[in-house]
Amino acid sequence: MSWRPHRVTSTEALDAGPVAALGALLDSGAPVPAAGDVLPPLWHWVALPRWPASSVIGVDGHPRRGDFLPPIDLPRRMFAGGEVTFHGDLRVDTEVVRESEVVSVEEKSGRSGRLAIVTVVTRLLDAERDDLLVEERQDLIYRDAAPAPTSFPDPEPASAIAPAGPPLVAEDDGWRFVTDPTLLMRFSAATANPHRIHYDWPYATRVEGYPGLVVHGPLSTLVLAEALRLAHPDRVVRHLLHRNTAPLFCGDPAQVRVDRPNPDTTPDSVEVALRRPDDTVLADLTADLTPSSPKGTNHE
Repeated sequence: MSWRPHRVTSTEALDAGPVAALGALLDSGAPVPAAGDVLPPLWHWVALPRWPASSVIGVDGHPRRGDFLPPIDLPRRMFAGGEVTFHGDLRVDTEVVRESEVVSVEEKSGRSGRLAIVTVVTRLLDAERDDLLVEERQDLIYRDAAPAPTSFPDPEPASAIAPAGPPLVAEDDGWRFVTDPTLLMRFSAATANPHRIHYDWPYATRVEGYPGLVVHGPLSTLVLAEALRLAHPDRVVRHLLHRNTAPLFCGDPAQVRVDRPNPDTTPDSVEVALRRPDDTVLADLTADLTPSSPKGTNHE
């Protein structure tokens, strides 16, 4: 079967239901947008879910490749990061036109085996005025399967797994990022993400060879954006870069730190990082901030 990149266009509503679901999941104490309010940065990932038909689901839970995404035969898929520019406001309960297209497919081979980097560009436009509101690039990495495990980790006793509570727990110099299986399941549902590594423990450990359930890359990045919103409630984000550099596994400890804005840059540039206790960076985000307008909008 031959595959060619093609643009997929749809008109969709920024529904208040998924937005409220994300607000309940994050439970950070920051305001949850209601009808007519501006979405916080990256919340469109949840406000515009795409549910694949059951008939197209592959072994890993994702839709089988070869339609929108290229028919790459590498089994491991990872969310590697991207870039987002906010040209205007996304408001709850309004309609947008979404245009998405694969713009590059790069295959490589190295010491860790074969990999492919697929870049997807998405544009969100105001459905009434046709104004460009958001321009986004996402990078997906596909890798060879890990060696088949010869032994499997023992799961935690069910009685030892207690609800973790809100995922962001404030500390003196930032936040702890706390995860549990319930958080991962709810985020999978909120984002229409059927990838089995996030909720199917036997598949994650025995097929893909991970030590446990994998925390979603977009969830880690959204938590960084939420920490930024808590740290700088009087600022709005105009542009951000985000990267996911190492996996976080469910229940493992991690910390979020927000740097102070650099007064020598215009607009202010702020960095947010998710780190293990040994200071290994798992994900980071760099955002350009500007003061919020009196009406509470981002920018016209």
